[in-house]
Amino acid sequence: MRGIAHYFMLAAVVSVTLGMIWGMQMAASEDHAMRSAHAHLNLVGWVTMAIFAVYYHLVPEAGARPLARIHLGVAVVGVVLMVPGIAMANSGGSPGVAIAGSLVSLASMLIFLATVVIQGRQR
Repeated sequence: MRGIAHYFMLAAVVSVTLGMIWGMQMAASEDHAMRSAHAHLNLVGWVTMAIFAVYYHLVPEAGARPLARIHLGVAVVGVVLMVPGIAMANSGGSPGVAIAGSLVSLASMLIFLATVVIQGRQR
C-alpha cells in the first residue's frame, strides 16, 4: 500500500491502537463513562479510515488527485476534534468541539462521496 492509501491506513491503525489502550484502561478502572468517545474513535478513526485506505488502494487514480490529500487532512482533523470533544462533553463541558469535529467529519464524508462519484463517472 502506497501513497494516500498508506496514510489513511496509518491513521486507522493509530486510531485503533489508541482505542484499544483506552478500552483496556476503561475496563481496568471499571469506569466506562467515555464509551461513546471510545466508540467514535474506533468507528470513525479505525473503520472509516481503513475503508478510505482500501478504496484509494483499489482505485489509485482517485488517490492521485489533489482532492485525496484534502480528504486525508479533513478526515484526520475531524477525528482529532470529535473524539476529545465528545469526551469533554461527557465530562460536563461544552459540546462545541464535538459538534465542530462532527461537522468536519461530515465534510470528510462529503469529500469522499464526491471522490467516488467523480471516479465513477470517469470509468
